[in-house]
Amino acid sequence: MPITTTAVLRQNVLLKGLADDTLARIAAVAARRNFPRGTVLFRQGDPGDALYAVVAGRVRISTQHADGREVFLSLMGPGDSFGEIAAVDGQIRTAAATVVEPSTLFLIHRGDLLALIARDPRLARHLLGVFCQRIRWTSDLVEEAAFLDVPARLASRLLRLAANHGRASTDGVELRLSQAELAQFLGASRQVVNQHLQSWRAQGWIALARSVVVLRDRAALLALSRGAAPTAGS
Repeated sequence: MPITTTAVLRQNVLLKGLADDTLARIAAVAARRNFPRGTVLFRQGDPGDALYAVVAGRVRISTQHADGREVFLSLMGPGDSFGEIAAVDGQIRTAAATVVEPSTLFLIHRGDLLALIARDPRLARHLLGVFCQRIRWTSDLVEEAAFLDVPARLASRLLRLAANHGRASTDGVELRLSQAELAQFLGASRQVVNQHLQSWRAQGWIALARSVVVLRDRAALLALSRGAAPTAGS
């Protein structure tokens, strides 16, 4: 029996908790699309014409400085949504979205989304709560960049990414991510990131393989992300 659009949307973080009739109306206007790796869904500065929800695959959200440097902001996986703020306010995109592996997405065009919000106050209140969560997330990133050194920021970002995209293994939590990608999440050089990762591997906190980081001692990384010195055997 095929899984319905409503059932898929029910598992989405953005829409979780909405009433079935609201979800059914959203499902009626949601278009399902498949995208190959490397597809640029939108660029920084593009008009905010749609909201996206990931069914399968991964999408990278990034921003680019005027000098060409790119900083990764987040990875979006199954159950995640993105592009909702620009889709609501109609302003330009503040970041770019790129498909990093073959992905299936739902997209809801801005006109359809605004019509749904106008008809259903519950959806409007729900989205306000989601937007507040986005603001808190952004505030956390700004605080980390302002007050934490590189190793603390690296530990924090590894923990966040592992929580959202990690896969449990016999050795810990496995995260498929290259050191170059990690560096771009931090706005640091690959050499600096590699230096810290190698040190943590020597201490048994992580394991490394090609484009894979395994978090073996999350307690030690958590202590480091909070600016504390990890205790032996933590």
